[in-house]
Amino acid sequence: MFFFYEEVQQVAWFCVFLAGVFEILFATGLKYCAGFTRFWPTLGTALSLLASMTLLAASVRTLPIGSAYAVWTGIGAAGTAILGVYLFGDSASPARMAFLGCIVVGVIGLKIAS
Repeated sequence: MFFFYEEVQQVAWFCVFLAGVFEILFATGLKYCAGFTRFWPTLGTALSLLASMTLLAASVRTLPIGSAYAVWTGIGAAGTAILGVYLFGDSASPARMAFLGCIVVGVIGLKIAS
């Protein structure tokens, strides 16, 4: 099957997005692992990490490493911080939310500029 360059790029960016979602699951899962002493949360966390790394590695075959890594990290950081507010009662101060917004704007900007 023949793919055009733009389609390959779209698939690669989708892989970065999915890798970011698995990064959120991985980072959030660390809280549930209790220092890797609980088997099922540890297994889920490890599988999330494996999926995240595999998808990121696949995407950087096509995308620039700097942009893909920064977007992946931004998705993971912002998503984990937001889940921390909802699941663990982390601070949702206006300043914290504003800086999370900066991360989101930066991630979008990197994606658009790539």
